Amino acid sequence: MIHIITGSTLGGAEYVGDHISDVLQQAELENHIHNHPTLSDIPAQGIWIIVTSTHGAGDYPDNIQPFIAALQQTPPNTQQLRYAVIALGDSSYDTFCAAGKHAHDLLADIGAMPLTDCFTIDVQQHPVPEEALENWLNTFIERIQ
Repeated sequence: MIHIITGSTLGGAEYVGDHISDVLQQAELENHIHNHPTLSDIPAQGIWIIVTSTHGAGDYPDNIQPFIAALQQTPPNTQQLRYAVIALGDSSYDTFCAAGKHAHDLLADIGAMPLTDCFTIDVQQHPVPEEALENWLNTFIERIQ
């Protein structure tokens, strides 16, 4: 099972999560989207794809903050967890994609296995983030099948 976990302030990460889900379904890969993630509701096994924007001064969006805090305070056993992080951001800010980069490093620190480097999408270059994702997503699907 692939769990798509979104952190979104204005909906961009949710749109990207929906697009990922659609493409995974077309590839016959079972997945579930968590737009208001709760750590206790998501098994720490299989594959997690975290899609998050960065808010304010490098912060996580409100909807994913409790999930990240729970990962930091009481990390689950992640020996059977693989993950990828897609970070959305605006390169005109010093904190470009800081939340996504932090999530990627956090999951590695608690023992999960990264499937890719943190994939960053700059909305300055890609106003429609889903378009920037296509090549990455195809490579990702090949890697996990």
